[in-house]
Amino acid sequence: MQGVSAVEFDSKGIYLASVTKSGCLTVHDFEELYCQVSLKNFIVKEDETKQVLHISAHQPLDVVRWNLANEDEVALTSRKSGELHIYDIGYISSEPVEVLKKRPTIGVHGCVVQKGLSDVAFSSNDKSRVLASDMLGMVNIWDRRMSNLPCLDLTTNSTSAINSIKFNIDNQVIFGASKHGVIYMWDLRGGSSSAAFQNNKMAYYSPITSVKLASEFEKIGSLKAQSNIVPKEILSVDLNPSCPYQLAFHLDDGWSGVFDVHNLQVTHIHCP
Repeated sequence: MQGVSAVEFDSKGIYLASVTKSGCLTVHDFEELYCQVSLKNFIVKEDETKQVLHISAHQPLDVVRWNLANEDEVALTSRKSGELHIYDIGYISSEPVEVLKKRPTIGVHGCVVQKGLSDVAFSSNDKSRVLASDMLGMVNIWDRRMSNLPCLDLTTNSTSAINSIKFNIDNQVIFGASKHGVIYMWDLRGGSSSAAFQNNKMAYYSPITSVKLASEFEKIGSLKAQSNIVPKEILSVDLNPSCPYQLAFHLDDGWSGVFDVHNLQVTHIHCP
């Protein structure tokens, strides 16, 4: 049996959503889970009647996110799928209320390239805006009022997967972390430092900046003297809610640290 691949609380800590590699989405009432664990040392089998929602999506699942502007909704996707499924926990239905799709990508030989989705981000002040990063170096943005296809793509100069994305505090800047160890920043407002172009009614924004973490590590003399610094995959990033210019990162070799997005430098590093 394949276990849980991702979990996330809603903003009030009332509901806990989880997805599994075997394709199940479950939404739990956290107080019910807490009471069950408190009454017993361990639970052999959970009482499924206590679950708020339990459905099968019929595909391996890697990501689950709450819609921050409408927390009746939860979104899920897979690294093997170009679709983003949105469920309303108020409906007792095994079908999503909406399915957002990527535009097909044509490869060099004329074949459609399947681009799975690796992470999802919702704006906290616009329930219709949804972002999802993909396995070929792009971030797709949907306006659900317009279409189930993206209205804007954030690009990179690489086909390396974007593993993790985060909005900044004002929902205008997006941070992305790549498999090749690069942190990207895009400004959704455009501006003179953000190259943009349009094709077939689709808009594309390039990053306002990109930083290779390995290059920043080499600037730390004591670290360079002790370690063989090579680019490492960034598995996840997250902003410090009490200090929103601090972007935490975690690498696939176990290293973690903090990147200052104002000064574009690593300020903290932990090397186990």
